Amino acid sequence: METNIQHPESLQYAEVYISDMLALKDIFLQSLDSQKVSPDFGIPFLLAKKENKITSFASLIIDEEGKIDFKIYDKKEIKESEKKSFIARVENYFRKNNTPNFRDPRQLKSSINGMINWLNP
Repeated sequence: METNIQHPESLQYAEVYISDMLALKDIFLQSLDSQKVSPDFGIPFLLAKKENKITSFASLIIDEEGKIDFKIYDKKEIKESEKKSFIARVENYFRKNNTPNFRDPRQLKSSINGMINWLNP
């Protein structure tokens, strides 16, 4: 059996859960210097943690051409090497996932609208 050694400063990756949403909302609002969540928030699907604190997350969005893409939001203190590692992980996850939000733009748009309505009071 293979053992993975994790250094305390290495990033850990996880799928996004509903319990993560408020922390992701805070990162989004800080990165855009905004007061409300917009459609650019998308549907978060993967996050990176360092020392049990979320540092980055990736969201499914609809691009200008109406196609499904992703966008990454992160805290300012994340290192460039960590950012590149997370992007590679996100790209791989994005390519392999076949659920409706990843492949059906109408479904994703509906999900994004529901998310915005839920997160904005």
